[in-house]
Amino acid sequence: MQQNRRLMDDHLNNLVIIVTVTLLLIVLTMIFVYIIFIRKKTKLLIDQKEKDLRFEKELATSQVEMKEQTLNYIGQELHDDLGQKLSVVRLRQNQLIPKLTNAEKEELSELNELLGECIQDVRNLSKTLITEQIMHFGLVESIEREIDKIKKLRLLKINLMTQKHDIDITPKHGLILFRIIQESINNILKHSRAKNVTILLEDCHETVQITITDNGKGFNTDLMNDGSGLKNMELRAKLIHAEFSIQSKLEEGTKTTITYHKNLS
Repeated sequence: MQQNRRLMDDHLNNLVIIVTVTLLLIVLTMIFVYIIFIRKKTKLLIDQKEKDLRFEKELATSQVEMKEQTLNYIGQELHDDLGQKLSVVRLRQNQLIPKLTNAEKEELSELNELLGECIQDVRNLSKTLITEQIMHFGLVESIEREIDKIKKLRLLKINLMTQKHDIDITPKHGLILFRIIQESINNILKHSRAKNVTILLEDCHETVQITITDNGKGFNTDLMNDGSGLKNMELRAKLIHAEFSIQSKLEEGTKTTITYHKNLS
């Protein structure tokens, strides 16, 4: 009797052990399956995020390239078509001058001078629009030419502060930086009511930092929208792995900072 009881106890203990081990294996299997599920889900989310980032970058690149191609086309048309037509008009005008009276020559001379200025303005504008200007002039001189154009409007005082004229960056990245500066200046002209603008360009060993400050009316940066041009500048900066930030307060002006990392080019 006692032996039977021992056998039953042993059998019960073995059954408890088997059930416990089985439950433990089931729990471990569930944990293992859950971990695999979480890892796969995380990987899918990461892959989707990377895909979205690649798409956003490709879209931004395409938009910038389309804009640059359009500007190139307009600039080339201005130079080749309109510029040549104005030159022909001026040449024909010079041919007619000897046949005129002194009074007519004087009037035509004034028109000739004005026509010459128009031809030069068209050439300058075409060079500004054509992206190859960065290769010909470099970033700093391109900025200076843009500033000279703005000064002719006499709407605000704008100055460039830099210690170097030869910035060692690729023409393509220099072009994007130049377009960001152009966009910033256009926003200032359109919206800020500023009277003074300063562009500070600092060429360091590993970075190029561009700071654009104005004394305009400022704005609330929390209310920035895609149509303001600010989003476009930010996207351009991302294309060349540059840092882009805007600080502004109402009635205290705006400060735009672009930090370009040379080692990431």
